[in-house]
Amino acid sequence: MKMNKIVPFAMSALLVGGAALPAGVFAKGGENTEEMQVKPSFVQVGGTIEEVEKVDYATLYTIKNGEEINVLAVTKEALVFDNTGKQVELKKGDKVTGYTDADKPMIMIYPPQYTVDAVIVETEKTGSVAVGTFDKELVDSNLKLQLNVGEDTDLSSVSGKQVKAADLAEKDLLVFYTMTTRSIPAQTTPEKIIVLDGKATDPGTNSAVDKIIAADHKMVDGVMMVPLRLIAEELGYQVKTTGKGAILSKDAKSFTITRGEKKYGYNKSLRQFEVAPDLLETNKTYVPTSFVDDLME
Repeated sequence: MKMNKIVPFAMSALLVGGAALPAGVFAKGGENTEEMQVKPSFVQVGGTIEEVEKVDYATLYTIKNGEEINVLAVTKEALVFDNTGKQVELKKGDKVTGYTDADKPMIMIYPPQYTVDAVIVETEKTGSVAVGTFDKELVDSNLKLQLNVGEDTDLSSVSGKQVKAADLAEKDLLVFYTMTTRSIPAQTTPEKIIVLDGKATDPGTNSAVDKIIAADHKMVDGVMMVPLRLIAEELGYQVKTTGKGAILSKDAKSFTITRGEKKYGYNKSLRQFEVAPDLLETNKTYVPTSFVDDLME
């Protein structure tokens, strides 16, 4: 688990701009304090939802903050809450902030598109949100915030595993809280903590795969395409060429991919790509990067 992950979000302040924020930014009561730390592990983008478009793999929300325009790709795995920790549906006019792991490959299109791990909707109700990693004492040194888990703190995880206070150290956390002390570090007893231990369409859980994607990818219709064989074999799959595509097998799992066809086989069921696999280099089939999650399930 990567350390020093923190991107705070204080709902009592306005959304903090549409660009990635450096670590150590804390907005509260109109005051901004910035300490340049390590590269933030979560990219944060905010704005008001102006357009909504459903595609095969996600719902795309175009958000605007001043002159900044970004697109949040919200998959079924993404967490969507308001600032009080209540699950909500996104709609036009909502003021939102999206968080995505900074290690995910960036889709180089305009406007920028982020496949988010979580989206927070700003409401008029009191509530603040922090996204980051806390140490063994549940202190985040960048945010200068310490968590005091109480008996009433709602603990859960994306993976569905049962969570205790002892399980929170050095994990990626989504924290909902309302009040802090004036001490250094500030202390809070959160209302809710969610451990971000699910895949959430995050191929960054395998560093070797990350390196392959970073070094070898193509853009097709705004979708990042990655080399099928290189990634499949890195993840332990046997790859058999069919002439029009490939059959991937590992343990009890089998995928049948055909170039030029969006539908692909998974065991005895059918799934669908957002963009059809294609031979983008000689003898090299590329597939949408979202397929990496299927391989890693």
